[in-house]
Amino acid sequence: MPVITNIDDLKRIHERRVPRMFYDYAESGSWTEQTFRENTSDFEKLRLRQRIAVDMSGRSTTSQMIGQDVAMPVALAPVGLTGMQHADGEIKAARAAEAFGVPFTLSTMSINSIEDVAEATSAPFWFQLYTMRDQDYTSRLIQRAKDAKCSALVITLDLQILGQRHKDLKNGLSAPPKLTLSTMVNLMTKWRWGIGMLGAHRREFGNIVGHVDGISDASSLGAWTAEQFDLTLDWAKIEKLMEQWDGKVILKGILDPEDAKMAVKLGADAIVVSNHGGRQLDGALSSIRMLPQIMDAVGDDIEVHLDSGIRSGQDVLKALALGAKGTFIGRAFVYGLGAMGQQGVTTALDVIHKELDTTMALCGERHVTDLGRHNLLIPEDFEGRWQKV
Repeated sequence: MPVITNIDDLKRIHERRVPRMFYDYAESGSWTEQTFRENTSDFEKLRLRQRIAVDMSGRSTTSQMIGQDVAMPVALAPVGLTGMQHADGEIKAARAAEAFGVPFTLSTMSINSIEDVAEATSAPFWFQLYTMRDQDYTSRLIQRAKDAKCSALVITLDLQILGQRHKDLKNGLSAPPKLTLSTMVNLMTKWRWGIGMLGAHRREFGNIVGHVDGISDASSLGAWTAEQFDLTLDWAKIEKLMEQWDGKVILKGILDPEDAKMAVKLGADAIVVSNHGGRQLDGALSSIRMLPQIMDAVGDDIEVHLDSGIRSGQDVLKALALGAKGTFIGRAFVYGLGAMGQQGVTTALDVIHKELDTTMALCGERHVTDLGRHNLLIPEDFEGRWQKV
């Protein structure tokens, strides 16, 4: 067992053990990847205020996200193709999250299905919904999540059209992998991954295959998916989805104060400040840079979470200090999953928790809910001086 001290340690093992196309799927952004890079680099611009001679005993990172008790305000983000990073990846990640005491969010584009994950776990999980043109399929998908006792619906709003991701196109990304010469050569070096996948419960998109007429193989699935994202999605449709769900709703993909205000108007339980991990609109500002403006716009009218760019417990602390009530990690847990399966996800959570707890103490705070801007040194130009029409 290698000594793991930070998330980058897991990332290096992940790269060695997982086929190139799935590593690149996780570790890439759209177009020039400017937003992908700045999601992480902008956290570094925020500095921490060290405080001394304070009582650091009795610390607690426990909190709540949409009324749910959590061991720390961190949820596992919805990540497509998680079951290709490691055999039965969604199940293993959900089990790790359940044991740790944080929410797990299952992606519409998962390999393990809603029912697979529900059968393998005992704690309710969250389900992330992509809105599809096939309204009958969307309705049935929502009902399946209800039947599985999912405790929240996370509606992703920033993927009506797919941002171009150069690496995925060049790798011929698919599930299961297409056996081209280059793919086969790469797979031959990933024997540990291959042995695991031989015993995997599924190797195709479990929420789609078998639930849509005419889809029997990867090519028909790809054609269906390419034309299914709903270009006509608007606030009226979002409201109807919320009514259909009739439970806790989180709207993910908010990156503008005006959109945040609309989410409040619709009565959502929470929003996720997110740019899809830099995988959609390249050139957009980072999530952490946009968070202060969105907090100023909505205040306490809605619970605000942050996604995109978190790689450490210090990043979590900085997001909370700027006003977020919760955070989502995607790549950070995927690195762990690809590196060491369920134990790797647990290790990623342990790393982030320890960093959050220790940093909180050194900032002079005993409870995560006491964090605020007084714990940060914020550059005068952090929010930028951008002109808007």
